[in-house]
Amino acid sequence: MTNVLLILADDLGYSDVAPFGGEIETPALDALATDGARFSQFYNTARCSPSRASLLTGLHPHQTGIGVLTRPDLAHGYPGDLDPDSATLAEILHGAGWQTWMAGKWHLSSTTHTPTGSWPTRRGFDRFFGTIRGCSSYFEPQTLFRDEAPAHDAIDDPDFYYTDAISDEAVRWVSDNGGTADAAPFFLYVAYTAPHWPLHARAEDIERYAGTYLPGWDSLRAQRLGRLVEKGILPAGTSLSPRDPSQPEWDDVDDKEWQASRMAVYAAQVDRMDQGIGRIIAALKETGQYDDTLIMFLSDNGGSSEELPIGDWESFRRKDEVLQKDATRSGQPIRVGNTPDIVPGDEATYSSYGIPWANLSNTPFRRYKRWVHEGGISTPLIVHWTDGGVRANQVIHASGQLVDVLPTVLDAVGIEGHPGLQGRSLLPALRGDELRDEPLFWEHVGNAAIREGDWKLVRAYPADWELYNLRSDRAELHDRRDEHPEIARTLEDKWRSWADAVGVIPWDDMAERYVLAGLSAAAAEE
Repeated sequence: MTNVLLILADDLGYSDVAPFGGEIETPALDALATDGARFSQFYNTARCSPSRASLLTGLHPHQTGIGVLTRPDLAHGYPGDLDPDSATLAEILHGAGWQTWMAGKWHLSSTTHTPTGSWPTRRGFDRFFGTIRGCSSYFEPQTLFRDEAPAHDAIDDPDFYYTDAISDEAVRWVSDNGGTADAAPFFLYVAYTAPHWPLHARAEDIERYAGTYLPGWDSLRAQRLGRLVEKGILPAGTSLSPRDPSQPEWDDVDDKEWQASRMAVYAAQVDRMDQGIGRIIAALKETGQYDDTLIMFLSDNGGSSEELPIGDWESFRRKDEVLQKDATRSGQPIRVGNTPDIVPGDEATYSSYGIPWANLSNTPFRRYKRWVHEGGISTPLIVHWTDGGVRANQVIHASGQLVDVLPTVLDAVGIEGHPGLQGRSLLPALRGDELRDEPLFWEHVGNAAIREGDWKLVRAYPADWELYNLRSDRAELHDRRDEHPEIARTLEDKWRSWADAVGVIPWDDMAERYVLAGLSAAAAEE
């Protein structure tokens, strides 16, 4: 019986890892891609919690109770909690005899300190080690639990680093519980927080990228596009979207060394994650389970343009217990923000890499996490399964999205999916056959899109719809809506029918409810 290893990165851009054109060293992912498949047009849902809900249930986020994030919305809004009627992949596989383990970020529960019915241990996972909430310090993560008991690993170990701890736990489970003749197959969900802010990394990893980013974002974006074309992921002639108009040319940037240090720490976070993936793969090989383990790697959204602190300082601080203490475990004051006097990386800093480097992460696309233009939703999907007939070193250009992951896993292990699933199995494409074309849909905080064939209708709320032909214009640079109004109307009608069917709440209504409650309309997005 086949094992399943599902690996999710957090806020990783489309072109960050080496198999998708990045300069970051990711040998473990390189090996998986060389011996497996890469999808050039696979999509997530633009943000953390909705993507995780869709990934684990095979449903669109709005059907799972996670329409925005895990905040319980006001009356008639989304619950912000994983719906008990949305069966997770862990629940399905556990019921069929699989061992089910999870290490890493959950972010599907509105209650983060007291176990509820939406916690991983109550949604099908036999074992859990990780964080319930979305993000925090890598050196002292909040809401860290082992099963349902608070985990004190970060307090007990002065050398604690969350990415390593996630990898360590996964390696331990694989090594101790698999590979014997009588061992049940396992489903292991590894949900790293890397490379989500804050920019925290080990010094030796940061040092490896010293100087790597001094050529600047303009040069590096062009280099990444060149490698994407060389690898056959994007076709020759693909245009590079213009640099974000809010950002200067690299030649005009002050404090180049500080700017380069931001991206160097981000790269170090990705590098350390890849090292952990390599150790998990080594454990699979040592226990004789590698060839018959279906391995999938992807990201929950595009690179994040968020600058810290987000919103006003006091509101941002209230959301993070580490920041409320104002000091690290050793008593150092924590400095928050993205200014040249704060060089990121160590535990006493709390920074993000911001707009210009997120623009690099999402090369060659525009926009970021939260938007449903290509930069916000395009993910590097890598699939490896030797015994399952996945052809080596192939690039698959069929389009797909997160709702396809659960049907693919069930197809691989021989379990029939329930009728309500929204996606379809990707196995035919992985084995060299045609994949039937299906329309793809998105909505997040009013941003919306539908893709059917080569055409994509998309809007950045509250702006008008835009229409792009992705075969000739993957970077979404030439709006064709005025040329093809009939295509735009047809796609908009299909999107509205889908939105009604899955329970999308019109964003104007959501914003109005917040204003009536005495809050800002922007608060509905947080």
